[in-house]
Amino acid sequence: MTTPTHRTRLAAVVTGAALIATALVASPASAAPPRTVDPFDPDFGPNVTIYRPDTPQAQIESDLQALHAQQVDAEMGTTRKAVYFLPGQYGSANDPLQINVGYYTDVAGLGASPEDVSINGGIEVYNRCVADGGTSNCIALVNFWRTISNLSLDINKLGQDGCRASANFWAVSQAVSMRRVDMSGANLSLMDYCTAGPQFASGGFIADSRLPFTINGSQQQWLIRNSEVAGWSNGVWNQVFSGVVGAPSDDAFPNPPYTTIDNTPLSREKPYLYVDDEGRYNVRVPAVQRDSRGVSWADGETAGRSIPITDFFIATPADSVKDINNALARGQHLILTPGVYDIDRTIEVKRADTVVLGLGHATLTAVGGAVPMEVKDAAGIVVAGVTIDAGADLSPVLLRVGKADGGKPLDADNPITLSDVYFRVGGPHIGKTTTALEVNADNVLIDHTWVWRGDHGVEGFTNGVNGDTDRWNTNTGTNGVIVNGDDVTATGLFVEHFQRYNTLWNGEGGRVILYQNELPYDPPTQDDWVQPDGTLGWPGYVVADHVTTHDLSGAGVYVFNQNNPSIVTENGFSVPETPGVRLHHIMTVNLSAGTINHVVNGIGGTADTTKIGVPQYIVDYPTP
Repeated sequence: MTTPTHRTRLAAVVTGAALIATALVASPASAAPPRTVDPFDPDFGPNVTIYRPDTPQAQIESDLQALHAQQVDAEMGTTRKAVYFLPGQYGSANDPLQINVGYYTDVAGLGASPEDVSINGGIEVYNRCVADGGTSNCIALVNFWRTISNLSLDINKLGQDGCRASANFWAVSQAVSMRRVDMSGANLSLMDYCTAGPQFASGGFIADSRLPFTINGSQQQWLIRNSEVAGWSNGVWNQVFSGVVGAPSDDAFPNPPYTTIDNTPLSREKPYLYVDDEGRYNVRVPAVQRDSRGVSWADGETAGRSIPITDFFIATPADSVKDINNALARGQHLILTPGVYDIDRTIEVKRADTVVLGLGHATLTAVGGAVPMEVKDAAGIVVAGVTIDAGADLSPVLLRVGKADGGKPLDADNPITLSDVYFRVGGPHIGKTTTALEVNADNVLIDHTWVWRGDHGVEGFTNGVNGDTDRWNTNTGTNGVIVNGDDVTATGLFVEHFQRYNTLWNGEGGRVILYQNELPYDPPTQDDWVQPDGTLGWPGYVVADHVTTHDLSGAGVYVFNQNNPSIVTENGFSVPETPGVRLHHIMTVNLSAGTINHVVNGIGGTADTTKIGVPQYIVDYPTP
């Protein structure tokens, strides 16, 4: 942990810890002994900064301005950062604290309640202007990988111009979450309308938050879950509200394109760090909720359990997987501090109720074709805040949940939970996997994930449109998500660009609330994008023929075959024709290249270049 008042002392401690960790890695025959964790001052390493209410505001602003400048364009970079605020007040009516959040940055409060950390000011993300020297093509389409959570924000834009003063801007896209935020004082805008156009955005996710009037703006899709909102304006293609007090009605669907579910059938909020009244650090693990609505903290502390920080193994990228697995086998929980971890063997999470919590978008990169993580068939395991990258050698899977051949029945009231777990194949480096996420266990909850085979990156590809032919042949990702377990629920399932199945659902009783998919941009020819039986293309969402019960609400499949605009996909969705398989508010849309002939099973309009940006909707399938 780095604090502004203890940099020199902790730098020495971190250096010493790094030397010890290096020595341990160099001696694989000896297991690392359990580490002693100071409950009042745990060492989270050099990439975590913790501020106190008495830290000079000028120092906070200077630090965070420098961090934003470093991270605002670091889309494919390796720096990971977490910024925490201890309970108290930051900023004031006359001197607000105004900060911007860049790539791979977490900003969070350390209170037991969002009200314990109060910021008067703004916490924002603006468009990136990516052409003409940073003056045009201003978009939020690639504003990925950042987080804000567990604090109260009284919006105060004093000193900013009239447009900037009009709202707190949170112009983001996928792999971005806002959780446990109490925001007031002005509007929240999910698009940045103060920069030059086109101002596109493609997000996103909010949960367990109390929000002012919210401007959706140009967001193509959005899920807000278990929250309160004072009002919501407009929608583009697919805006979903689940368990939201103040949500708009969806009676007029698709104009506007709202899907409103009164109560979320199954949810569990993401674990979070907090400091108790005695100054000890803990991790709060929220309880499972069924048929819930509104924020979890409205009537006091979020229901759940607290785990002392002393029960965690606090890992850094210098730690070996062997040491991490030894700690997990001893019964410790795991914190992954910010950084990029080279994972050459599988991290095995075996014990029931184990918590794996990543800080600052901690990233696990497969090395030598390893499977970076496996979660065994044990109830209540939670993995949160972790990004998993494919490496240059083919991995069979990046995260496997449950035994491949099926496991023992688990407790339906204590599901294995994945919160803000993200996947990446290509982008910053070459990546290869057969499947990104494989879910074999029953009763799993996927609470917001983005599973991305990169449509762009810095690998240096040149062959094809934007290097797409090289990308198709090199960054190989056959399947995005395969669900074999029964009674699996997903709230916020974003899956993009895989080369066969983006999502294949084999289990019974699946429930998905918001699904977003872009088909791959890069098939070079139609022959590269055809099923063995000759069917043109692979649907973006497939429920296997043998499944008899499944429920999907608020879903879109988008097409943009930029490498070869003549490519055709027959259906956006493919499901069994049986009454127990129900699709509600689904759509396809053309982004400017390629064609999807039908929405589902040969039904629905064609999404082609005569209708660019015009969704083809089906209200319900099968038709009641």
